[in-house]
Amino acid sequence: MDVIIERACGMDVHKDNITACIITPQGKEIQTFSTKTVFLIQLVDWIKQYKCTHVAMESTSVYWKPIVNLLEAEDIEFLVVNAQHMKAVPGRKTDVKDAEWIAKLLRHGLIKASYIPDRNQRELRELVRYRRSIIEERARQHNRIQKVLEGANIKLGSVVSDIMGVSARDMLNAIADGEDNPEILANFARRSMKKKKEELELALKGYVSSHQRLMLKTILKHIDFLTDQIDMLDSEIAERMNTYQEDIERLDSIPGIARRMAEQIMSEVGTDVKNQFPTAPHMCSWAGLVPGHNESAGKRKSAKTKKGNKYLRSALTEAAHSVKGSKNYLGALYRRTASRKGRKRAGIVVAHAMMRIAYYLLTRKEMYVDLGEDYFDKQRQQSIVNHSLRRLEGLGYIVSIQEPKVS
Repeated sequence: MDVIIERACGMDVHKDNITACIITPQGKEIQTFSTKTVFLIQLVDWIKQYKCTHVAMESTSVYWKPIVNLLEAEDIEFLVVNAQHMKAVPGRKTDVKDAEWIAKLLRHGLIKASYIPDRNQRELRELVRYRRSIIEERARQHNRIQKVLEGANIKLGSVVSDIMGVSARDMLNAIADGEDNPEILANFARRSMKKKKEELELALKGYVSSHQRLMLKTILKHIDFLTDQIDMLDSEIAERMNTYQEDIERLDSIPGIARRMAEQIMSEVGTDVKNQFPTAPHMCSWAGLVPGHNESAGKRKSAKTKKGNKYLRSALTEAAHSVKGSKNYLGALYRRTASRKGRKRAGIVVAHAMMRIAYYLLTRKEMYVDLGEDYFDKQRQQSIVNHSLRRLEGLGYIVSIQEPKVS
């Protein structure tokens, strides 16, 4: 095989140490370094000493990030590679052999780098992902409140649609502070909730112990804290994405995708979509929204979706399920797929469609234009007419069809 890169370095990265192998025309050199910052700087100096132009490593958890930050600062080209793409040949396995194998593959140009965005986008990704985890944690706390109320036989969730709405929140605060009179608690109802006072009085009569009041008070404080943190992250993310407002609005125009979802998509795929992903199918594959391809000896095996960007995939799947009742193209696509393949597959199909739409909106700089709920009916109009004719004729009717006159 031809040598593409004369001076290459391969690294086997772990939590506490890094084994690095440098291969040059003069030979190879192998050393092990600690992952503490002082020794990482020595590692970079050692790489520069041998005038290595490229460095490759596996994308092992988050352990590659400190090394990449230093290499990026020194303008040394690096490749963070999916471990599945460069499995070592069978035989003895050691860190030294792994590092040497990576260096050999890099030197001959046989590995493909994973998508690693620049430092600003990596920081934005961390903020957006952390915000999503806090939102999920707040949802778990809401469920815990419901669990505590059920234990006290308070059926508030059966009457109100949102247990953390304004009226319900006032009632919960009063319960946590020791109030147990259902009439007084029901008087906290506001606006349209006042029509349900009788139901509320019945639902709010229970047996709340001091332990359950303490639980409610603690959970409510935790929810308030999480809400403050989410608001703080919202403002920080909005400030960092201030220059990409047009792209955010384009993504926001897609049914099922709100502003936070649009910010998550932008943080994951970046702003230079066209150069990073040549086509929409490339981006969908990277997100893990395409079927797998596993065929051997003429037999097709399991074609479950591949592992991709789990953060983007889960967010888009959630958005896809939110449009199942919408009167638009994506809603029609969901219902059409769910009727044949079930709701889970319908979620993946619609998420894939959203990802493709997002790609075209970002690359063409256009706003979303819906195809309409009747898009699929129009596509198969003739087959619908023929099917309806057969049904009517089977019932004994004689039917004649006439094209409408165009005025």
